[in-house]
Amino acid sequence: MKVVALAATLSVLACSSSAQQSADAEVVAKVGDRAITLKEIEDRWRKDDAAEHAEATQKLFDGRRSALDKIVADILIADAAKGSGMSVDGFEEAEISKRVRQVNDADVQSFYKANINEMGGRTFEQAAPLINRFLQEQYRNTARESLISDLKKKGPAIRVLMEAPRHDVPLDASDPSRGHPSAPVTIVEFSDFQCPYCLRASPTLSQLQQKYGDKVRVVWKDFPLTQIHPDAFRAAEAAHCAGEQGKFWEYHDLLFGNQKALQPSDLTKYAADAKLDTKRFDACVMSSKFTDRVRSGMKLGGQLGVNSTPTLYINGRMVAGAYPLEALSAMVDEELVRLKK
Repeated sequence: MKVVALAATLSVLACSSSAQQSADAEVVAKVGDRAITLKEIEDRWRKDDAAEHAEATQKLFDGRRSALDKIVADILIADAAKGSGMSVDGFEEAEISKRVRQVNDADVQSFYKANINEMGGRTFEQAAPLINRFLQEQYRNTARESLISDLKKKGPAIRVLMEAPRHDVPLDASDPSRGHPSAPVTIVEFSDFQCPYCLRASPTLSQLQQKYGDKVRVVWKDFPLTQIHPDAFRAAEAAHCAGEQGKFWEYHDLLFGNQKALQPSDLTKYAADAKLDTKRFDACVMSSKFTDRVRSGMKLGGQLGVNSTPTLYINGRMVAGAYPLEALSAMVDEELVRLKK
């Protein structure tokens, strides 16, 4: 990985598509005169264990991208420090101090209450100093991210030429989706109605669609984590029963809005709230009509290497976790630029 600054442009050079093609053609072994290429090995690995291959490929990219982001941040801070006549450390500390918020008692108490099951039996008084230090570090990290974001807006242009691995995510015409069918950016969401991080991601995806309009489509795929979320599978079935009556997304919003109450009687109540035919809905749920559909989403996710929720595929680019709007917007912008090229 090499970083080269040219005039007002900061170009980050990594594995371009041509470089990747050259690597794929690399001969890594021979049996007699029979050559075995890296591409042949990758294809075989993908065929034998698609999930492991996808996970390893994504992990390698994530590690490289994380290191790349840190190098870019260091360059931006160093350039800004030089321009201000300060040392790098002095400039960074001064800028972070302007942005960082201080931890207060309400922050500590709120964190303690929200994570009381993780406190190992500690009283609030015992846990408070540890929580304070943890939150202060988090706030400093947020302040530094804000600094980097500001420097990116004011500084030289940044072009990232390192291609993220992309996965072919099969879609079905019956998959619940929101947005224009021919949108240039398709986000496939593997999600779980009982997952708190999926709850956090849901409004962010809605905001993303509001921001980009017809440029973004969101497609739902089921991936209930049944070992830790015992009500998620039935909730997924119920959502498709609502979809049978044309109200998947209305029901989807009701499930996420009542995530801690997903018992059978609750599911029927939400059907009534959504003004569904409840008799038809209950018959659909009781018959397990959409069991195979939910299982097919889980199977597909497993083949792609999904092991947590939410996991998104932005034009095939895997993003695991509940990312903030700003981060997802940056990825959508990258996709729009890539498609123009």
